[in-house]
Formats: sequence, structure tokens, C-alpha cells
Amino acid sequence: MSFPSDLEIARGGHLRPLSEIATNAHIPSEMLEPYGAGAAKISLDAIDALANRPKARYVVVTAITPTPLGEGKTTTTVGLGQGFSHINKKATIAIRQPSLGPTFGIKGGAAGGGYSQVIPMELFNLHLTGDMHAVTAAHNMCSAMLDAHLYHGNELGIDLHNITWRRVLDINDRALRNVVLGLGGRLDGVPRESGFDITAASEVMATLALATSLADLRARLGRIVVGYTKAGTPVTAEELQVAGAMAVLLKDALKPNLMQTLEGGPALVHTGPFGNIATGNSSIVADRIGIHTGDYLITEAGFGADMGAERFFNIKCRYSGLAPDAAVMVATVRGLKAHSGNHKIVAGRPLPEALLQENPDEVHAGGDNLRKQLSNMHAHGVTPVVAINAFPGDHPADLAAVAEIAQECNARCAVTTHFADGGAGAAELAEAVAEACDEPSAFKVLYEDAQPLKDKIAAVATTVYGAKDVEYSATANRQLDTYEAAGFGHLPVCIAKTHLSISSDPSLKGAPVGWTLPVREVRASVGAGFVYPICGDMRTMPGLGRQPAAMNIDLDEQGKIVGLS
Repeated sequence: MSFPSDLEIARGGHLRPLSEIATNAHIPSEMLEPYGAGAAKISLDAIDALANRPKARYVVVTAITPTPLGEGKTTTTVGLGQGFSHINKKATIAIRQPSLGPTFGIKGGAAGGGYSQVIPMELFNLHLTGDMHAVTAAHNMCSAMLDAHLYHGNELGIDLHNITWRRVLDINDRALRNVVLGLGGRLDGVPRESGFDITAASEVMATLALATSLADLRARLGRIVVGYTKAGTPVTAEELQVAGAMAVLLKDALKPNLMQTLEGGPALVHTGPFGNIATGNSSIVADRIGIHTGDYLITEAGFGADMGAERFFNIKCRYSGLAPDAAVMVATVRGLKAHSGNHKIVAGRPLPEALLQENPDEVHAGGDNLRKQLSNMHAHGVTPVVAINAFPGDHPADLAAVAEIAQECNARCAVTTHFADGGAGAAELAEAVAEACDEPSAFKVLYEDAQPLKDKIAAVATTVYGAKDVEYSATANRQLDTYEAAGFGHLPVCIAKTHLSISSDPSLKGAPVGWTLPVREVRASVGAGFVYPICGDMRTMPGLGRQPAAMNIDLDEQGKIVGLS
């Protein structure tokens, strides 16, 4: 008998009243704003209403450097949340909401998988409460006001060749990466080159994720830099007089969304910033509510520990004031074998037969990646727990090899089968995480606000990535000098690089050493609150493949959605 699809499992789940989910999490029911039966907005008043409740232990779920196979971070986050109920503990999970681009592109849905999912799965993956569309509208409102300003005389003196603000769309569409605006007649605007990014890559999305309140969101939106004058002076959304309208469009989107896991646990689903050029983490306001709703708050950081977890520690925690008690490092046997460099793996194609054979030596060879990522957790003073996300065909000797690496790195370890067994399959992991959280916390950020931007970049590059040095282009040097002079030097850094390697070269597997990080340009997300050096070719507008997931998504004769994964 074949294993049911994620959609079949999700539809078979029992959807409990959200008022019941909220009550169990101590969220006053009057603070819920229902969006149908499956989701509800939570009023920001809940932050103050819950402030006197005990704080939960704070756990971040991260992973080894991702492979095309996927290591299962979201599924593990959901499974762990469910697993705590099996050891008589209460846990809330906080995850990002998905972008329609990947949903209809190659990745499919992002609600977890198997018997560790957030439901309703269709609502989760399609529109939810409209937050993505609110971000799109707010971002493009700023774009429209910018071009209207240029058309009506450019009173602020914006340099047409130094405009950094583009447009966004929540669909994968490579044809929009580079466009020319204002074509047509004199009444159609000022012609200039620009382009589109996907909504998840918008600075507005990152700003929404890092805002701590509505007032903070309004202030951050005003600080967004849309371009520069010919003298190099930044021009902000406040100066365009558009920040207020953007805040109005985002007022409801700032409220976190309450959903539930298959086993009836609370799930806070909110914001979805890109993991390459932004934080790759869900929102601060969701965590400020969730931290008072149970014994544990479990959140997920995008991509590998050198990406999402590093930004979680050095950007998100810096602004939220919350400190993690433990980190879960998701690893798979096949992922570590892939990091040995012995296999060519292509998304959507059958796995190489050799990858599936028993080979603990190959696990140890690829285990350098796990060793380095565990070292990154220790560098931030956070106690790690390795979650071995087991697959049915995994060999005992290979699983034992992963456990040996964890022990070697002074990390707890647990094999977890939450995909097939739900929370029961993550109970052992929950026990290990609970033990880790009981250890004294020594959390620390890698650098201080007052350090120069180059020192911050070097701290991340050498400590987290394992680089020996950082090399700057002339453009990057000039931009860093401009940002320091403009007063942006106190901001944290968010290094934009490939997620497929700890290094800046996606072809390098394991844990490369002795390489130099090349910084070709630097941009400032002043509203969100970070500076991001660009180290490689970052695609902020993905394209559709030859056979995108959209080909399989449809309605059946009863009007039900089919093909979501």
C-alpha cells in the first residue's frame, strides 16, 4: 500500500476550532480575527496581554547546508512541536508563510510533510490571509509614488542612474527581471531601466518580519532608501511621503496568523522574507506572542545554519531581545552523503543508486558540513541537538555514523520519524531538546553594533563560513564608505551568498577552508535594518522550470484542489 500524499493526509486531519487552539495557548479568544475556519489573525494587543505569563524555552530549527534533496526543516519543526505533547509538554511553532512563486514553481508547498503538517494545507499554501499581497501592494505603492515624483519634476533630485527601488510580484517570472519603464508617450512616465523581484525578496517583507510594533513598522518604512541624489545623499520613503500609505496597507498584515498542526498544536504563520538577501525567518511579533503561550516556542530559520540561523542570531535576536535556549540541527543520511562530493544530484530526477547504498565512511566524509554547522552553533553560545531526519531506506550503520559525528561535536542527537509517525516519531527528539534547554544559556552575537561594517562582514565570513579573508571590489569599497558616512554603519550585516555551500561557491561541498569571500557590491536595507553585501549572483526573481508544479495543480470535478505537494 502506497504512502498517502501530503494533501490526502492533510485533508484527513481533524480541524479543531481555532478558539480552542487559542485557549490552550492562553491567547484570549477576543483577540482572534477569524479568516474562515482555518486561520485567524491575532491582535497585536496579545503581546501586552500575555506579557506577564512565563516565558517559554526558545528553540531555533536549522540544518546542514541544503541539497536539492531537501533536509526537512519545516517538517521537523512541526514534528518537534507535536512531539512535545507526547512528553506532556506544550509547544507552539512559528514558521514563515510560503510564496506563491515556489508553490507553483519547483518546491511545491511549505506546510511541512507527511504526518507533520500545518493545516488546512490548501489555505496555508494559497493566499492565507493575504499578507503576501499586502506586501506586494505596499512595495509597489512606493514604486508608483517614486515614478510619479520623477514625472512631476523630481524635486528631490533623485539620480535616475542610482535608483535602488524596483517592483515586486509573488510569481516566478524571469521575463520581468529586467524591464524598461515609461515607454510610450510623454504622459506615460520617465523612461528608465528597472525590474521586478519576487515579493519574498522585498525589503518591505523583511521590514514586516523585523518590526516589533505598528509604530516601529511605520518608522522603519519611513527609513527605506529608494535611491540617491547625484551627490550620494540617500532619498527615503518618508521624503517621498509614501511611508504612511504603506503602513496603512500593512496594518493588518503585521498581525500574526494562527493555524494548527495535524495534532492540534498552535502554529503561528507569519511573513516570508527571502533567505538569500534577507533574514529567512518568520516575524518578531509572532515570536513575542508565542514566547508566552506554552513551555516551548519552536521557530525555523531558512536554508543552512550559516544562512538563516546566523541571521536569526545576529539580526532577529538583536532586534527582538529574545535569546535562544537551544538549536536543532536537521541532518539526513543522504544529505551528508551528498556533501561528500561523490554524487551528482539533480532536483526532480531519480537519486543515484550509489547514494542509497550503505556507506558510513561516506557519511563521515560529508559530515564535515555537519561538524562546521555545529561549530557555528557553539560560536554563538547555543546548545545544539542533531535531529537525524530518517527515511525508510536508511541503513542502521549510516544512521549510527551521523550519531557518531554529533557525539564527536558535543551535541545531543536523536533519530526522528515524524514524517511517517507524526509527533510520536519526534518524542525522542523532544526529550533531547528539553535536556538541551535545561543547560545554562550562553548566547552571544558575533559582533557589536559599533563595529565598522567591514569588521562585521569579516566576523561572519571567517567564523561562520570558514573563509580566510574578504576581498572587496572598488564598487563595494565605495558603497561601504557611503553607508558609513550616511550613518548606516551601526546596522547588522546580512551577507547575500549561495545557500548551496558554506562558501560563496555553490560547487564546493562539505566545509571548504582557505578561500576568500568576494564582495562585489553592497546594498542597504535601511528600513528592514541591515546592510547586505552581495557575494555572487543572487536571483531575486526565480524562473519557472520546464515542468513547474503549476502544471499539476487543478480543480477536480467536485471543485477540490488537486496537485498541491
